[in-house]
Amino acid sequence: MKYQIIPVTPFAQNCSLLWCEKSMHGAIVDPGGDVARILRAVDTRGVVVEKILVTHGHIDHAGAVAELAARLSLPIEGPQRDDQFWIDDMPGQSRMFGLANALAFTPDRWLEHGDSVRFGEVELDVLHCPGHTPGHVVFFSKADRLAIVGDVLFEGSIGRTDFPKGNFETLIASIRERLWPLGDDVAFLPGHGPMSTFGAERRSNPFCGD
Repeated sequence: MKYQIIPVTPFAQNCSLLWCEKSMHGAIVDPGGDVARILRAVDTRGVVVEKILVTHGHIDHAGAVAELAARLSLPIEGPQRDDQFWIDDMPGQSRMFGLANALAFTPDRWLEHGDSVRFGEVELDVLHCPGHTPGHVVFFSKADRLAIVGDVLFEGSIGRTDFPKGNFETLIASIRERLWPLGDDVAFLPGHGPMSTFGAERRSNPFCGD
């Protein structure tokens, strides 16, 4: 699997374009905004996009999902259904942060822990990792030792837990019980900032390290 990080929105959110090297079919993860920028990356790479994947319902990750799905006639998979209240209030989130009006949407498939998603010949495992939001999911490629973690974990930090239905203890449990067992060698692509590895965060992250 190949990937490209596409920074979008004033929050510099890491939207990602993932694709299968063999088929050139792929998925867009967390298109929070800047649709034109995302489509330029798709065209430049020559990827045939099969679906949109969503880690959680915050506007910087999901604000452009409805628009992009409509423009490309794509199905939407994720997050877990406990984030529906965030998605339903996408217009309210737009007003709260002073962003262009974003539309609510209904995923074609809500995801649960233990599910998998596919595009081309790539299969990603789905891990439900609540705490930042109650329905947050993480996508993990066993073959590539790569996780797309949204706002669960960052280099040297973790996701905020002061939003509605966030919970610090739940987030730490998600990280330690569902991410760390995947292996210290796993690289992760966070929702903001640079990539890191689980091993590096276990050694040095002041919020969730060993």
